[in-house]
Amino acid sequence: MCLAGCERAVREAVTRRGFVKAAAAAGFAATGVAGGTALAAPKSFTNVVDLTHTMSPEFPTFNGKPGIEMQREFAIRRDGYNLFWWRLSEHAGTHLDAPIHFSERGATADKLAIDQLVVPLAVVDIAYKAEQDADYLLSGDDLALWESRNGRLPEGCCVALYSGWGELLVTDEARYSGRDIDGTFHFPGFAPEAAEWMMRERKVAGIAVDTLSLDNGPSRDFKTHKLWLASGRWGLENVANLGKVPANGATLVVGAPKVKDATGGLTRVLALV
Repeated sequence: MCLAGCERAVREAVTRRGFVKAAAAAGFAATGVAGGTALAAPKSFTNVVDLTHTMSPEFPTFNGKPGIEMQREFAIRRDGYNLFWWRLSEHAGTHLDAPIHFSERGATADKLAIDQLVVPLAVVDIAYKAEQDADYLLSGDDLALWESRNGRLPEGCCVALYSGWGELLVTDEARYSGRDIDGTFHFPGFAPEAAEWMMRERKVAGIAVDTLSLDNGPSRDFKTHKLWLASGRWGLENVANLGKVPANGATLVVGAPKVKDATGGLTRVLALV
């Protein structure tokens, strides 16, 4: 998790003149997902986009319970400093799904290689289709269309689904989860077939969604979760501001929690544009 001042620190450590030099100094070996395939050197950047929603007890969750509870333990007037105890769910707010979340022997969040957390970002815009069908599944055709416009998906990249759902947290929170009177959720996600294609035909490190889940809302078998995470890859859920980054050319920085044995956790996610 990125502490206060994370964006400023990234800017200082990774200058417009020398991302590669700074990354090397920090120990970021730019290798791919499988087989150690070298990635293209990240480009310089002029802007940092925060892809993280502010976490609070009101943030929507699957079970309707608060994803975080904060209890004040110390107060500055009484104790000389402020401190809260947190009680939180690993899988609420903008967060990481580690491979072990849906596999028996997958990597925990603390074991993810750092070079798989600073990667090229590919944003697939399905907002129009999602507007027509809240349960839309990003398909292989959507990926083929992205490649026809932007070129082959970069090796070791993160493929992000942009449905426009992130904006609903401000304008229509009830629609964000889309829970109907029967308790079924309605929001877009990745089709399992698209996940299989990215695993088989491309070297993609992670996938991200601006919704509650990698699978779409009505899913009961969570097949995309099971396929993707069990393959040793990671996912990001409840990502913000994907509409503010280009379809390609940005670099994603995933501030994954380094907590022993964690299956995921709150994550600060940044895009260098």
